[in-house]
Amino acid sequence: MTTLPPGSILLGTTDPAKLRDWYRRALAPEQEGEGAINLGGFLLVIDQRDDVGPKNGEPGRMILNFHVDDFDAVERQLRAAGVEWLAPPEDRPSGRFGTFVDPDGNYLQIIQFKQGA
Repeated sequence: MTTLPPGSILLGTTDPAKLRDWYRRALAPEQEGEGAINLGGFLLVIDQRDDVGPKNGEPGRMILNFHVDDFDAVERQLRAAGVEWLAPPEDRPSGRFGTFVDPDGNYLQIIQFKQGA
């Protein structure tokens, strides 16, 4: 049996232009143009959907995690982009975590695990 590696995620929204701009500004400021946003080899596809509302009603159901090597640098990038923090950056036993929210109410986290954790 083959383990399937994830390649992309489709994020449905009522306002794809606004959401795409936010994701580029917060997570991939060097990217331009339309289409998928390359997040280190994992593609984020943002698409207009008629079967979703303007806000995610259950945002804790799935949280997109970004494992980082330099938490402080990524935190500065996110703060400069004006992200809304749901749970401000904090130290936990396994590492440093920070949870933020996109304009549609979806949750995202940055995580820097401690060595050996």
